[in-house]
Parts: sequence; C-alpha cells; structure tokens
Amino acid sequence: MMQQSVSIIIPHYNNYSILQECLESLSKLSYQNIEIIVIDNNSSDDSIINAKKDFSNIIVHQLDKNIGYAGACNIGAKIAKGAYLLFLNNDTIHNINFIEPLIEKITSNNKIASIQPKVHNINNKGYFDYAGASGGFLDYLVFPFTRGRIFNTIEKDNGQYDNAKKIFWTSGVCFLTQKKIFLDLGGFDELLFAHMEEIDYCWKCYLAGHECWVEPRSVIYHHGAKTLNYQSPKKTYLNHRNSTILLLTNYKLSLSLFLFPIRLFLELLSFIYDLFQLRFKHAYMHLKALFYILFNIKHLWKRRQLISKIRKVSDKSLFDQKIFLTESIIKKYFLFKQKKYSQIK
Repeated sequence: MMQQSVSIIIPHYNNYSILQECLESLSKLSYQNIEIIVIDNNSSDDSIINAKKDFSNIIVHQLDKNIGYAGACNIGAKIAKGAYLLFLNNDTIHNINFIEPLIEKITSNNKIASIQPKVHNINNKGYFDYAGASGGFLDYLVFPFTRGRIFNTIEKDNGQYDNAKKIFWTSGVCFLTQKKIFLDLGGFDELLFAHMEEIDYCWKCYLAGHECWVEPRSVIYHHGAKTLNYQSPKKTYLNHRNSTILLLTNYKLSLSLFLFPIRLFLELLSFIYDLFQLRFKHAYMHLKALFYILFNIKHLWKRRQLISKIRKVSDKSLFDQKIFLTESIIKKYFLFKQKKYSQIK
C-alpha cells in the first residue's frame, strides 16, 4: 500500500546543534514518503550553511527577518508538496516509527484534521513534556492545560494517558494535519507570532466541523524552551496576550463579552502576584498584553469576521463535546489543589 506523502516543516532560529540533532533523528525514520523543509527565521549563526552541507536531501528556505513560528510554518505549508503537513519543533528527537501511528489514525477517521504524538521531555526521562504531553485542552476562560501537565506540575508517564483521544488542541511541538484543511482555514494567524497559534488553529478546525486527536502510540522527545525560555517575560506577554485575543475573537460575541471581565480580573490578579514576587518584568508584560488588547480593537474585530466565515459549529456544541473544561482550571489547581488531569476530568 502506497504511503501518504508527508511534508515535515521545521521552523528554526539559531543554535545549529539542536537542529542537527533533530535532522539526524529524522534521517533514521522508517517512514519513507517524506520531504523535510527547514524554514530559517534569519538566523545570525551558520545554521543554514551547516544544514545544507550536512543534509543535502532537505529543503532549506531562508527568510530575511524573523517572522516567528506561525509565519515560518505558513511559508513551509505553501512550499510543501505533501498531502499532510507535520509541523515540528527543531529541538525534538523521535522514535523511528512515530509517523506511522499518526497517519494510520488520521486516515481512519475523515473528521480528524490534526493529530499529535505523545511528547516526553528529553532531560527528564519518563516524564511528560511541558509543551503538549498527551493532548491539550482549554478551560472556558482560555487557559490551556494538557493530559500530563497542568501549569508547572508535570506528571510521570505511567501509561495513564495511553489511550487515543479526541482533544481540544494538538501541540505545536509536533502535529500532523491535512494540508488542504490547513490552507482552507488560513493557516496560522501570524499576529500570534509564537505561542497558542496551534490552539487557535485547532479551535478553527472544530468550528469548521473537524476534530483534533492525540495518538500516544507515537512518541517523540522534546528539549523544551531552547528558543524562548519558559520563564521569559516575553513568553508571559505572548501567552497572556494571545490567550485573551482568542477569548475575544473565537467565541460568539455575547459569550466573549460575558467572559472578558472575569478574565480581566484574573489578569490583574496575576499582575499583582508578580509584583509581590518582585517579578517586575513579568508584571509589566501583563499590563503590556492588556494595553495591546485595548489599542487593537480594530484588528480583533477583523479576526472575529474571519472566524465567523469559518464557523459551522456553535459554542454550545463545542462545550457539549467536552473538549472545554467548564470550570476554571485556575480554581481547580490553586484552590482545590487538583494538579493532575485525572483529578479534574
């Protein structure tokens, strides 16, 4: 049986040793019908020279400026020849047969638009990775969490989340999607730059009537935060800004307006908490994110219009599918000390 064609798209910015490790791992894959596309976000080191020299069978596309993960992936998708796109972080290594279970699952159910593997942390053997773990979810206030990681609590993988499952979002660390659906839905929103662009994409998939899944028979390993540290103030800014953008644009307007004051209250609490922790740069980033929202209403309205053209499924229907948590994950985690996925679902 002929293998489906897969284009592996890897955004990259500096640190060639990480990319080299990733490409060496991909060179050992058992799946053969692939092309590998590296999109370089204007690296200032010798990444591109070395990649071309060491891996002659890959496609390298160099940009003249850093347009982020979202923009680089969009360019890769336009270059790609495969029927399926596999978006992959440059700081990953992989089981040699990790693609086969993803292809098997996505082709078995024509409703599946996007699917991710189980993601382990390279440096913490046996534990889930911070980014993606075994499938992502959202609470109704658009705070993300995963099977295996809620906020900073990361679980050991004891096989507790080894069932293939419909999830809300597939991790940007690694996910496979149908190229036609990705392009039809407009790809990633480049405004988001990096962080939560995959959640936005998966939300659009659901609004268009598709589904997103995790297939834990497929396993990869992630270094994590090699481009932008988890504790970086910039990450705080992007996460909180982008999450609020999604709340204000992806729901129906009446629900967005109802939820925004609650979200705003929690953002202000986060700001105060960071002040008390003397994390002044992080506190500033909370305010910067809110000011971005305030001064970009016009753009948010344009996003709402684009989302409305995609929408075939109501918010109520999505809540009925139980891919949203209808209670606050913040309340469950910080007040009720429910720190594992198994405790909240």
